[in-house]
Amino acid sequence: MASTQQIKDLRERTGAGIMDCKRAIDEGGSMDAAEKLLKQWGLAGVHKKTGREANQGIVESYIHAGGRIGALVEVNCETDFVARTPQFRELAHEVAMQVAAMNPTRISAEDPSMDGADGDVPLLEQPFIRDQSKTIRDLVHEGIVALGENIVVRRFARFELGGR
Repeated sequence: MASTQQIKDLRERTGAGIMDCKRAIDEGGSMDAAEKLLKQWGLAGVHKKTGREANQGIVESYIHAGGRIGALVEVNCETDFVARTPQFRELAHEVAMQVAAMNPTRISAEDPSMDGADGDVPLLEQPFIRDQSKTIRDLVHEGIVALGENIVVRRFARFELGGR
């Protein structure tokens, strides 16, 4: 039986709902096992949400290196309410920072390369610059689980002083 403190701690670590945390602790037995269960359940939820239309969102910017490099990204979600949350804005900011740092030419492997470079790694498949153990796709999936809506990186642009 899960204690209130265990549920609270797991909820703070994962962002999952109270009842999901209670069920995961009861089924998993330990906090680590419960966290793994929540991740497994969350991924199942991601696949259910990816088919939903995401036509709200924000355009986020990131300027780096003393104003010499900048990026704009459009990240969409299902509702305006979620688009205004700090978690969604932070996700969009992280994606913009990734674009500025890594200069991808396309969002996913299904997209044609914009500059003809076939060997480049698409944005969603790139290791996240702040945590190499996950990709940008993983970061977006974590956002879907935490916010409960489909999230899509729609488009991006990167600018570099003196670039083409």
